[in-house]
Amino acid sequence: MKTEIIEFTMNYYEDAISLWQETPGVGLSSADEPDAIRFYLERNPGMSFVALVDGRLVGTILCGHDGRRGYIHHVTVHPNYRRQGIARQLVDHALAALKEIGISKCHLFIFGENETGIAFWQATGWQLRQDIHIMSRFIEVDDGSSC
Repeated sequence: MKTEIIEFTMNYYEDAISLWQETPGVGLSSADEPDAIRFYLERNPGMSFVALVDGRLVGTILCGHDGRRGYIHHVTVHPNYRRQGIARQLVDHALAALKEIGISKCHLFIFGENETGIAFWQATGWQLRQDIHIMSRFIEVDDGSSC
């Protein structure tokens, strides 16, 4: 079984959203609708990836930046393909893309109760920070939806 890591394009959206919906610990919102994901991918070209095994999508990572820091979202691997290094490969590709454009630090968001996810990130060298909190606010956009 060979895993292929390639750029995430909208061709993979339907398979990706299905995987995200089935993965505990992945929070979905209007920011995950097709138009929002298309905008994210266009704004951050070559930063997000999918993992394919025999042409089947088995993993995803969304990665972008604000010019200073990188951000990772929706790192998922189908349960039948876990513990094979696929998530690490996806993360390595995203971090390499950030490094290539000069981004030297990356953050990710994870739900506090996602113990499996926290364990993965800590085992791969990421630090769980207790000194900051995230705050959110919905903003109405012109089409009447919120992000």
